[in-house]
Amino acid sequence: MTAAPELISPKSPRVSAARRLAKRNFRGKERLFLAEGPQAVREAAGHADTLVELFATVDAAERYADIVGEARAAGARVHLADEGVIADISTTVTPQGLVGVCRFLDTPFEDILAARPKLVAVLAHVRDPGNAGTVLRCADAAGAEAVVLTDASVDLYNPKAVRASVGSLFHLPVAVGVPVETAVRGLKDAGVRILAADGAGEDDLDTELDKGTMGTPTAWVFGNEAWGLPEETRALADAVVRVPIHGRAESLNLATAAAVCLYASARAQRAAGGCRSVTSS
Repeated sequence: MTAAPELISPKSPRVSAARRLAKRNFRGKERLFLAEGPQAVREAAGHADTLVELFATVDAAERYADIVGEARAAGARVHLADEGVIADISTTVTPQGLVGVCRFLDTPFEDILAARPKLVAVLAHVRDPGNAGTVLRCADAAGAEAVVLTDASVDLYNPKAVRASVGSLFHLPVAVGVPVETAVRGLKDAGVRILAADGAGEDDLDTELDKGTMGTPTAWVFGNEAWGLPEETRALADAVVRVPIHGRAESLNLATAAAVCLYASARAQRAAGGCRSVTSS
């Protein structure tokens, strides 16, 4: 008869430490965050020196044995836990049985500039974590080389932002806590054109594309979900651009507008003589 697997105690200090990572101040103090579900845990396990611990139900450990194996191979401590422990650690309503504890991933802004990026998303005053994660996912899909979250934006490691990125957090460099003026000045000095995305922009995206000005290295600055970009931020940009509304929709949400802008730049840069190459796998 096979002995039942040993489960970590709900009172374990490891469980308590993981539970506290739902709060921003503990994440910042420990420089650790939670990655929930098989997709995020797989990405974390494949990202060097990132996954520290993995909590898994017995059923999930069997169902995702390959992910658990990758976690162990990456040097993570694996703890089997009952569903109550997973629910206690998790921030989702319906946990998927896997919760990883990961080291912070943010990249120094100076390193991003040194890499001479050609397409960057700058999140200025973005407060909703779901939107932040989704824009990061859009930037990844469009082939951007980096994302910058200003000091007025939401915490990158908010569990909702991590989930909304659907693994893209592990794919490209992200700088956090950069003052918007510093971000814009640094990118301009690196030869990057700054476009502020705003519904009240003087130019629209079609006009920019028709002028042939979007093939150069570009950073898009995206603002707050409700009130867009403040005037002082718009004034920093080389151009303020709106996404044209050709139908009867009142507006586009932040993530949709970001996807349209980033893909427009990616397409223009490819057409401009191979400035970049975005391919699908």
